Amino acid sequence: MTDTPSAAPGSVPDEPVVLAPVTTEEQAVSISRAGRNLPAAITVGVTLGALVVASLFVHRQLFIPLATASVCVGVWEIARALHRGGFRVPLVPVLLGAVSMNVAAFTGGGQALAVCFALSGVAVVIWRFADGVEGAARDAAGGMFALAYPALLASFYALLLAPEDGAWRIFTYVAVTVASDIGGYAVGVLWGKHPMAPTISPKKSWEGFAGSVASSALVGLGCVTLTLDGPWWAGLLLGALAAMVATVGDLVESTVKRDLGVKDMSNILPGHGGVMDRLDSLVLVAPVAWAVLAILVPVAG
Repeated sequence: MTDTPSAAPGSVPDEPVVLAPVTTEEQAVSISRAGRNLPAAITVGVTLGALVVASLFVHRQLFIPLATASVCVGVWEIARALHRGGFRVPLVPVLLGAVSMNVAAFTGGGQALAVCFALSGVAVVIWRFADGVEGAARDAAGGMFALAYPALLASFYALLLAPEDGAWRIFTYVAVTVASDIGGYAVGVLWGKHPMAPTISPKKSWEGFAGSVASSALVGLGCVTLTLDGPWWAGLLLGALAAMVATVGDLVESTVKRDLGVKDMSNILPGHGGVMDRLDSLVLVAPVAWAVLAILVPVAG
């Protein structure tokens, strides 16, 4: 392997991403057929779900720091993984961009989000080139990737949250995405026989995909009609589209991880891996959910 250039200011520390060996004690942990520590995954999932619901319905603005912090951790994980591929992501401007895009989207809408993304992109390029031109184009490209995925895509949650019924819009968006994950997991474990993309994600099956679409569509139907007073068919459409996009999100992250040679983005969340291992679907579904609800389900009240 060739030597990589020295780290740019604010980039990820120059240390390799190494997969920890599995110990005897870890092997003794009960692992599900789909490769998860199921008790830990359920505990973490329920805890995160409770935090989301509490932040939304105590005071919906409380969801902003919770979501922004999660996105920032996801950015750090993406930058850390890119480091393995020789990229030195200028982390400071990317993180500042992630925070500012969330705030801009909530307070100023889509136009403010677009302007903030453009300015953040300029900051990423200037920050990296200020440290020298060697490898700068590659590192700036890595920074723009992290700025777009997950930071820009995740910022659409703020557009969902901004209206008066924004708490229920976020609840619906999260619910259909989680339903897609749970439905696909359950059906895939029980009946999955035909892999969708064996070279990318061997455990993801067409049967599981059907379970994702069915469960997400049903949850979308219930959420849109009962909480947003929208048409039933809009709920079905939202759920079906969310499941399709969530599946693409899973495959995209699996591709990135395989290309960079990492198993999980980190080990922050027991039973899940890293924050991005949970955000991969939510990140891509956010703009879809915003568009579908904005067009088909008028703001209540």
